Amino acid sequence: MTYLYFPGCSLKGTGRAYEESLLAVFRALRIPLVELADWNCCGATTYMSIDEHQSCALAARNLALAEQQSPTADGTTQLIAPCSACYLVLLKAQRCLASAGSLSQEILRALQEGGHRYQGRVRIRHPLDVLANDVGLKEIARHVRQPLRGLRVACYYGCQIVRPFASFDHPHYPTTMDELVRTLGAEPVDWPLKSHCCGGSLTGTIPEVGLRLNYLLLHEAQRRGADVVITACPLCQFNLEAYQDQIRRRYPALAPMPVLYFTQLMGLAMGLPARELGLQRLMVPMEKLAVASVRG
Repeated sequence: MTYLYFPGCSLKGTGRAYEESLLAVFRALRIPLVELADWNCCGATTYMSIDEHQSCALAARNLALAEQQSPTADGTTQLIAPCSACYLVLLKAQRCLASAGSLSQEILRALQEGGHRYQGRVRIRHPLDVLANDVGLKEIARHVRQPLRGLRVACYYGCQIVRPFASFDHPHYPTTMDELVRTLGAEPVDWPLKSHCCGGSLTGTIPEVGLRLNYLLLHEAQRRGADVVITACPLCQFNLEAYQDQIRRRYPALAPMPVLYFTQLMGLAMGLPARELGLQRLMVPMEKLAVASVRG
């Protein structure tokens, strides 16, 4: 099956390592990905709080493009959205368009005026969902070349891929990433903050709140003995990694903690080249990861 791929803005910018590692892993697993042509911003930064109409229209255009570009035999389209915000906003827009309310009708008319049509045939997927439920852990295990034995991993899902819709995992205690980590030979850390919010944009708007939320996550991962935190969200990864120096000025006892995308960890276990996985972009050294991969 060929999947359409919606990168969104983050994976072409600060989340570039996510795109690099995702594409490398999917190539290794022989999962065909085709980038959605002429895609636009999903509207995450304008959703609800600024202009719901504009945000829904932006997301709806991507859904209409997906229908036009990749219908399957049964008339549906599989659209992968790796970014948590993109994934959530596309799902919200889809629910809105299916509601037959006044906003839905307004957006559908706007699409028609732009030469597009949406008929509700897109299935929005997260990469974790595709890997666990379409590819399967057994198939992934076949591609593991360097099992990450001895590595303790805190799987951080964030709040957007499992709430409010929870289409493929539990809304408060998800386990998909944990099972994937076991398949790679590492040990997932059992911790209660795996779906707590990192603060999102609060690190840049109300720093004392955003930094505190990130500290709580990193501190708990450290307290539970994690060697690394992995995530599936570009903003979560940026917050947890890029602000560690600032966080340590307030909380000196916090040790440096590598924060990777789950696809980077997969690529390590699969023996893929470091640069293909964007590992050179990490801000926090990952010596323990290197040792663990060699040990396998």
